[in-house]
Amino acid sequence: MKKSILTALIALSSFSTFSQQSDVLLTINDKPVYVDEFKRVYEKNLDIVEDEDSKDIDKYLQLYIDYKLKVNEAFDKKLDTAKAYKRELDGYKRQLMTPYLQDQEFVNKLIKEAYNRTKTEVKAAHVLVRFPKHMNPNDTLQYYDKILKARNRIVAGEDFAIVAREMSEDPSVKVNGGNLGYFKVFRMVYPFEDAAYKTKKGEVSMPFKTRFGYHIVKVLDKRESKGDFEAAHILVRDKSIIGKVKIDSAYQKLKEGKSFEELAKIYSEDKGTSNIGGKLPKFGTGMMVEPFETAVQNLKNINDYSAPFRTKYGWHIVKLLKKYPIESFEKTKPYLTKKVKSSNRIRLSDQVVLNKLKDKYKIKVNAKAFKVFEDKNFKNLPKSNFQNDLLSINDKKIKQEDFYKYVKNRHHHSIEDEFEKFKDKEILNYFKENLINSESDFRNTFLEYKEGLLLFELMQQKVWNKSSKDTLGLKSFFAKNNSKYKGKELDKIKGQVISDYQKELEENWLKELRNNNKVRIRKKTLKKLKKTYNQS
Repeated sequence: MKKSILTALIALSSFSTFSQQSDVLLTINDKPVYVDEFKRVYEKNLDIVEDEDSKDIDKYLQLYIDYKLKVNEAFDKKLDTAKAYKRELDGYKRQLMTPYLQDQEFVNKLIKEAYNRTKTEVKAAHVLVRFPKHMNPNDTLQYYDKILKARNRIVAGEDFAIVAREMSEDPSVKVNGGNLGYFKVFRMVYPFEDAAYKTKKGEVSMPFKTRFGYHIVKVLDKRESKGDFEAAHILVRDKSIIGKVKIDSAYQKLKEGKSFEELAKIYSEDKGTSNIGGKLPKFGTGMMVEPFETAVQNLKNINDYSAPFRTKYGWHIVKLLKKYPIESFEKTKPYLTKKVKSSNRIRLSDQVVLNKLKDKYKIKVNAKAFKVFEDKNFKNLPKSNFQNDLLSINDKKIKQEDFYKYVKNRHHHSIEDEFEKFKDKEILNYFKENLINSESDFRNTFLEYKEGLLLFELMQQKVWNKSSKDTLGLKSFFAKNNSKYKGKELDKIKGQVISDYQKELEENWLKELRNNNKVRIRKKTLKKLKKTYNQS
């Protein structure tokens, strides 16, 4: 509700602070409002205004003056200093910043890559060597050497499953020998997915790192994706001959023409689906155990059902309800964009932005000032030791004390690594701090929200809250305009009366603003402006 009202309010928003110094169109209490400010707002709303009268510059200018008077009053009342306002504005600011913190060209490549990978499913096995969360860089080699030894043994001809069971630290290896089955895009963390898709069938990748540790992956198979499916099943959990007899009984009745849905309700032991005819949520490769997925994928026609088969959960019969083949890139792009931006691969885009900023900015590190942090006991040194400039980004100076505060409670093995992280953070902070000056689209949209939120709060105080809480005022307004409502009772038309009362409150408020503020329109400038839009 608030967002839709806010959108309407910011339609008249302008930004005198950053506008070019064009001709002065009018003054409010001797404060100039420039032609460019008005033109930007007027032109922005031309396409969305259906009423031709609203396109009339004289009429639109009066609406714009009303807007400016309201915003000026909000600033006069210091509504922009309220903690709740600042907190909400900061939230909008962070949202608006997000696209600028990503490299769109690179993100588009990730989206296209994801789409291409939706067409293929990979069957892979892996070996995992875990390493400590806070690992000393000097210890990295021992973990890398261990995973490399595993790879060398496999490449030399040893059985993958035997090596995996001996060397892998994935708990599931005892059961699967490292075999993860088939999976598709977005099912694994990105570095693992990337290695699997880039490694050829039958080959073993070089070691690579994820947040879990070092891996090697062997690609066992690649196949064309059949998309997603909807299916129903009958499950008998007993895997013994007793369970087989029960599932065969259900299968026989299916062949005799009995309803799958009714048999699921009678025979199925899946409590989550039996009462709805065995229907399962939509699923794709990697979301069910492999024998189940294979059975569904082998069904050719809608409403076909399988013969009984067994998984680790028991005996099943599956029925195909619907197929969802891979759609075109254009149709899937919105979904893929959302998935890419919410997955860990988006961090690659963050790094691209950071690298570009490093090339763009003048960054200097004071090596002499950094030496104090090379002392292993620097955290015990007095504050006076951390007062010099440590880092500069263009015109911004960052002191030793800033890095000290950043690192003092962090667990680390390498102060150099921590400083690199700190430096990256400061580069991004500098970019964010200066975004309002460097990106006009961001600046304009942010200031729209800044004024719109202020106006929303002022309208709450002056009109909306007053009309709903001032019961005496509402009753007085109703009595005064009783003839308009043709003798109807207030309680039965209260919504309409409140709306009318709000209009009167706003009109009276605007009259007061006009009387209390000095507005002067420069007629020659206005005449010149109207000619540009062929208005006289």
